[in-house]
Amino acid sequence: MIQLYYWPTPNGHKITMFLEEAGLDYTIHPVNISAGDQFRAEFLAFSPNNRMPAIIDRAPADGGEAVTVFESGAILLYLAEKTGRFLPTDLRGRKTVTEWLFWQMGGLGPMAGQNHHFGVYAPETIPYAINRYVNETNRLYGVMDRRLAGRPFLAGDDYSIADMAAYPWVVPWKRQQQNLDDFANLRRWFDSIRERPATLRAYAKGEPFSAQPAVTDEGKKILFGQTAASVARA
Repeated sequence: MIQLYYWPTPNGHKITMFLEEAGLDYTIHPVNISAGDQFRAEFLAFSPNNRMPAIIDRAPADGGEAVTVFESGAILLYLAEKTGRFLPTDLRGRKTVTEWLFWQMGGLGPMAGQNHHFGVYAPETIPYAINRYVNETNRLYGVMDRRLAGRPFLAGDDYSIADMAAYPWVVPWKRQQQNLDDFANLRRWFDSIRERPATLRAYAKGEPFSAQPAVTDEGKKILFGQTAASVARA
């Protein structure tokens, strides 16, 4: 049984996508990031960066004590290795999947996240910041579009954790001020993943939590006003 500490954000959706694809037994423990659940001591004990998602695997492959994992990319790698799925075992195939997984973790996620912040949540409109991250998101979409020319998935012929990592960050393309129809290969890839039964199930799992009230001003302070000192006081 996997215990998943989750909220329906792009990083949260990555993990439910994998769990649904692999058919693993799991229980969702909601972490309402706008209410400050990520600062609870019991959560920080295994997710020290006060971010979700995180998991506790009560039945690890070695049969030992429960294993905790934080950071969405590390969780995807852990689950892929646990199940032997969505990560090739050959040297070159594994290398390619991990390249594109790390590309998402270091590029698409952070840049699209800043796009969301300055375009939607920032208390003041800063044109330079908005343009900076809209343009960088656009560049990254172009990287994916070129990569997907002539291949169905980011790492090649097979669906992998690299695709699961990237897809949720493309879902809010309108919020990111992008036009998916400008990227024919990316659009084809996006539509193929959106229609997968496991993707539909994964996103349905988030619907009860997505129905929560919109982020309040107090929630924005919790999400975006963190310092080392404020986290220590939480």
